[in-house]
Amino acid sequence: MQETGSADPLSLSGVIPPTITVFEEDESVDYERTADHARYVVDGGAHGVFPLGTNGEFPLLSAEERDEVVEAVVDEIDDAPVIAGVGAPSTYRTVKHAEHAERVGADGIVVVTPYYYPLDHDAALNHYRRVAEAVDLPVYVYHIPSKTGNALSLETLDALAGIENLVGVKDSSKDVPWLAQAIDAHPDLTFLAGSDSLLFPGLEIGCSGMVSAVANIFPELVVDLYESYEEGDEERARELQSEVYDVRDAIKYGSYMAGVKSALPHVGFEAGPLRSPLRTMDEESEDAMVADLEELDLL
Repeated sequence: MQETGSADPLSLSGVIPPTITVFEEDESVDYERTADHARYVVDGGAHGVFPLGTNGEFPLLSAEERDEVVEAVVDEIDDAPVIAGVGAPSTYRTVKHAEHAERVGADGIVVVTPYYYPLDHDAALNHYRRVAEAVDLPVYVYHIPSKTGNALSLETLDALAGIENLVGVKDSSKDVPWLAQAIDAHPDLTFLAGSDSLLFPGLEIGCSGMVSAVANIFPELVVDLYESYEEGDEERARELQSEVYDVRDAIKYGSYMAGVKSALPHVGFEAGPLRSPLRTMDEESEDAMVADLEELDLL
């Protein structure tokens, strides 16, 4: 496993769940419960929290809602780093969210690659440079080309690494050769594996931590995987990755994004609905998920 990047003042490592945004039945944001979920994963052993990632449904929130989510989570969590998602399609809006995150006390910011419009090398470099120059916080690139439509080349990452307070990458590309080469070229950066399918493999190629959706439900399971690897028990870490695969399969019943919020009530956390057009599982899918999780002795 790689040490955290030498440029990273937070030395981010371990399990950093992309925490959920809790909605009331009318789909308004419940900020208190949103902060409670961040507390739930930290109490379960998570080493940090990442509000307003994909699981936080950030593209479905207004600018004001996003800022209030960050503030609520920062106010609740003072015993683990809070790296707040601030990315938006425009550089202007991303800078505004970044400045707000810094004002309210976030420890770092995660900047998803701008989406909808195609992004070339110079546009990506200009975007990240402007965001980084607007704040004194550590900046982490969120690379998820399957959702943004914009992949970063290794050459572009080389240029981004020259930005002073750009200190890490949360990679959800599932492109293992890209990630392995990026880690090899940039020991100064912190790399976080962004897919539950690549937690153990990510550690093997040099990631210092993992942003795990499964950890939103079962933080202890993913923390056990990470700590087993850290302690040199690779056999147990492999076994736990296999269990994570099984959980991942179980929460994939139903529509996209349904799993985490459909599973959380079964471990005692009322997560509320997703914001439309996303939706939680229908009864048949939820029954199938619960049966699988019971078979895994997780409920």
